[in-house]
Amino acid sequence: MTSTRFHTTIETGLQLFLSPSTKKRSEQTILLIAIASYLLHLGLIAMSHLGYLSSESKFLNNPISAIYTPFSFILIYEVYLLLFYLPQSTSFYIGKQYEIMTLIVIRRIFKDLGDLELVKDWFQNENDLRFTIDAVTSLVLFLLIYLFYHKILRRGQSATLTMDVSHTAKGQFVFLKKTIALLLVPVLIALAIYSFSGWILMVLKNGLSDASMLAYINNIFFDEFFTILIVVDVLLLLASFFYSDRFHTIIRNSGFVLSTIMLKVSFSVSGYLNNILIVGSVIFGLLILYIHQLFEKASLKE
Repeated sequence: MTSTRFHTTIETGLQLFLSPSTKKRSEQTILLIAIASYLLHLGLIAMSHLGYLSSESKFLNNPISAIYTPFSFILIYEVYLLLFYLPQSTSFYIGKQYEIMTLIVIRRIFKDLGDLELVKDWFQNENDLRFTIDAVTSLVLFLLIYLFYHKILRRGQSATLTMDVSHTAKGQFVFLKKTIALLLVPVLIALAIYSFSGWILMVLKNGLSDASMLAYINNIFFDEFFTILIVVDVLLLLASFFYSDRFHTIIRNSGFVLSTIMLKVSFSVSGYLNNILIVGSVIFGLLILYIHQLFEKASLKE
């Protein structure tokens, strides 16, 4: 009876927070907030140009930089989608992590545009070179994510477990992922409120004269959130041992954990090493998925 009530509670929670209808409402809400934040940012820039607001930061002087703000809210929605897909497919869940990192890079490009100087010696100028590397990185990540999803869809929306696992075992593992995803919802909300309120207080105290204050928002939210994802990924990896002992499945799940760790480490570095770690993480995840599917094909032939 207790088990039945627990299952009912989890399913009710999923319908409330992670259902397709909630996903649709969340998408519309985030879009409205993103548009409002964009207009607000443009208003602050206008006030700065008219002399009502004093700031030396290009973030409040260049209208192009205003695109940075709505992208921050779109990133929050991507984090929600990550939780939404966790119970459905581990591969899609990992893919959403890659999407988040790509959007972070693209958002950084809009900030780079505000610092663009367009000098003749393009590759000798730090700001122009950073913009170029971020732009190339976003294109490479976009292509890699396409290849990643292409491999999943060709396989028929890859499941977490291999075909020799019983239907009951699959159901138990999916329920575990549903439970974890639901538990992560309040964690995400609490972390977002704590991180963004702390960032706002820091901005009010120090001002926006330093553009690095904007980049710091990644460290106080996404850095901590990816730490939580590592814990979740390791938990899922250990739990998968109960349902499958096949070598290539274990290696695939372990590889995804390593990929997440590489993404987490990227927040602790800056410059070109940050781009290298992000691209390297996605390449590693793509190769892990590709090799896993080669093992699957070999198993089917046997």
